Amino acid sequence: MFEIKNLKASLEDEDKQILKGMNLKIGAGEVHAIMGPNGSGKSTMSYVASGKGGYVVDEGEVLLDGVDLLDMEPDERAAAGLFLAFQYPVEIPGVGNMTFLRTAVNSQRKMRGEEELNAAQFLKIVREKAKSLKVDADMLKRPVNVGFSGGEKKRNEILQMAMLEPKMCILDETDSGLDVDAMKLVSEGVNALRDGKRSFLVITHYQRLLDHIVPDVVHIMADGRIIKSGGPELALEVENNGYEGLMNEVA
Repeated sequence: MFEIKNLKASLEDEDKQILKGMNLKIGAGEVHAIMGPNGSGKSTMSYVASGKGGYVVDEGEVLLDGVDLLDMEPDERAAAGLFLAFQYPVEIPGVGNMTFLRTAVNSQRKMRGEEELNAAQFLKIVREKAKSLKVDADMLKRPVNVGFSGGEKKRNEILQMAMLEPKMCILDETDSGLDVDAMKLVSEGVNALRDGKRSFLVITHYQRLLDHIVPDVVHIMADGRIIKSGGPELALEVENNGYEGLMNEVA
């Protein structure tokens, strides 16, 4: 489903390579987690994959269903089925949540050659999805993320994900700034979207998120590449012993 091959990427404005030959393979329906110390390149990987500006790809491929995303514009990558949930979702004053969601859904449907949803069809779907994800109907009427708490912003992103129905979801430190209750709600939303086809890559610093979104595979990233992969027990090892021992293993 999703594969990163020998990805090397640098900052556009600095002569500094962040990703130094990263390799990753995620099968359909799998949930993988990436952990690693600050500066290891976790978020950079998500930005490069989704097409955020400010980075130069020096080498490598990012494949979704065998097609290289790096040849596409960001909106084309999204229409192909890639979704990135940000660590800090931005506020968009003046743009209603419903308008934003309907525009996003229909623009992707149009790019894929599918029929756009009319107002009645969209309203029915968004109400059903919001209810299943415990998103308050009042949130749908407000401008995107304006005045939302940290937990509400993250739940709003999960609603966006549910509406867009991507194949591959990258969650960049989605637990950042959340209290325990908010993290549980967000995790429940993610778990509700797990099925045999949709895949997830969860980027996190903390084992506590992985208690709720249980991964199939855990990867440890350091210095721009994945240095070790294993089962959920690998996250517990990091929680108990830190990264130093693992980094010494591969030094």
